[in-house]
Amino acid sequence: MTSKPYITGMNHSALVALCQDAGVKPIHADTLNAYIFRRGITDWYAMPELPQALRDYLDVSVDVLTPDVVANQHAEDGTQKMLLRMPDGKDIESVLIPAAGRLTQCVSTQVGCAIGCEFCLTATAGLTRNLSTAEIMSQVFTARHIMGEPVRNVVLMGMGEPLHNYDAVADFVRLITDPQGMALSPRRVTLSTAGLVPAIYRLIEDKLPCSLAVSLNATTDAIRSDIMPINQKYPLADLLEAMRCYVQQHGRKRILIEYVLLGGVNDSLDDAKRLVTLLDGLASTVNLLPFNAFEGSKFQRPERSHVEAFRAELSKAGFVAVVRESRGRDISAACGQLKTEVTARRRQKVS
Repeated sequence: MTSKPYITGMNHSALVALCQDAGVKPIHADTLNAYIFRRGITDWYAMPELPQALRDYLDVSVDVLTPDVVANQHAEDGTQKMLLRMPDGKDIESVLIPAAGRLTQCVSTQVGCAIGCEFCLTATAGLTRNLSTAEIMSQVFTARHIMGEPVRNVVLMGMGEPLHNYDAVADFVRLITDPQGMALSPRRVTLSTAGLVPAIYRLIEDKLPCSLAVSLNATTDAIRSDIMPINQKYPLADLLEAMRCYVQQHGRKRILIEYVLLGGVNDSLDDAKRLVTLLDGLASTVNLLPFNAFEGSKFQRPERSHVEAFRAELSKAGFVAVVRESRGRDISAACGQLKTEVTARRRQKVS
């Protein structure tokens, strides 16, 4: 592994410091920032506006993190799932979701996950380690290289719990929304959490420039604790209080509620009515996600009639409720399915 710092994880202030170390004017950091983050160019010698002294300094002092694309699967609906190998040999998955006029990327923030949600395949891997800011950003650079266009929307909903890796994730969010760099609108960057309450308050205090999604998935503490162990530490009342605080601090901003419908577990009409009560007065949009099955899971996909009845109950109460049929199910790139390729590659190594 290289001992050089990765420039693709550096913010504008760090680039200014590089210029100062190289003995050139700090203003060159603006040019460097624009080349790297706005234009996706990471070859110093393809930046003719930069002084030769700076280019020579960069050549020996910093590096660009370029993960190996071990596999790139294509789904029938156009979704792509990349298996990326980091310099230490650890693998992650990142998903590309093309649509008319925009490219959305679902990025990973950890190698594995420690949250342990029962309905999520990624959780069965456990947590190996956090990703650095540069490693998270490298997924976006790789997507641009493969697709030939910049990513327009980023959702931090891949492998890992983003708020478990707060510092690196916060730096990534600030970097990708930096007006002098990649300049994504904060409305186009969505961070999803399983409900780490203290970290949500930290996100509020830091005014992190992104939208918030909360994976709720149940309307009682008993059920939520059974399918999401984190609820035992941060029960629904505490989580909802943090969510309301987020909305109050952000004025008109809404929270995205993610609700995975598990057949016979949390998909009843009573569940829908309780969800209406829980979210009463909270500016929110509800994404209903029918469970994506995987081998060895104890859960079943809900009946279509239950999904429609659930949505109708929310709509009747005035909520914007959308049934999201996850993209990329045929290549295990849908919500809760990331780990498939990682596991397959590990089995190949063993055999």
